[in-house]
Amino acid sequence: MKTFVIPAALAASMLAPAAASAQALSPAVIAVVDLEKVTADCNACKSAKAALTSQVNALQAREKALSAPLETEGKAIQAAVDALKGKDPDAALQARATAWQQKRQQAQQELARQDNQIKRNQAYISQQIGTKLGPIYQQVMQRRGANVMIEMGNTLATGATLDVTNDVLTALNAALPSVQTTAPAAPQQTKPQGR
Repeated sequence: MKTFVIPAALAASMLAPAAASAQALSPAVIAVVDLEKVTADCNACKSAKAALTSQVNALQAREKALSAPLETEGKAIQAAVDALKGKDPDAALQARATAWQQKRQQAQQELARQDNQIKRNQAYISQQIGTKLGPIYQQVMQRRGANVMIEMGNTLATGATLDVTNDVLTALNAALPSVQTTAPAAPQQTKPQGR
């Protein structure tokens, strides 16, 4: 029985320092940042939002410009088909319908490319802002003596003294006076060479 007690006591004495050191964490000093406010109010963010809005408006205008004549032509072709009352359309009407389909497909492809570019631009803007924010968070935490920073949207309630939003916003305005609003061209996918 003595041999069992000694190893158990030895194991307990070895675990005690590990358990004590695991509990010796310093108290958390928390800072809270309203990231939504930062990204809405930063100077570069406002300019980027205006540029993206302009791009979206241009896409919508182009969509209207392309769809109006296509819709008119489509109705005219349908009316000509309906007038045949079940008879086969002649070669001219078939060619007209084929040309309309091609125009419609080209318009859809053009709009999809523009829409994709806008999404890439949004992601590129977010990437530029995010790249600058990471170091800013660390600087603000160090300056304010915090060891944890939480986004305000993830909290239930906070005290006003914990809010470092203005610090982050000021630092972001200084570090990022502007952003590029057009993403670099997407890399061309190369076709695998046959063997």
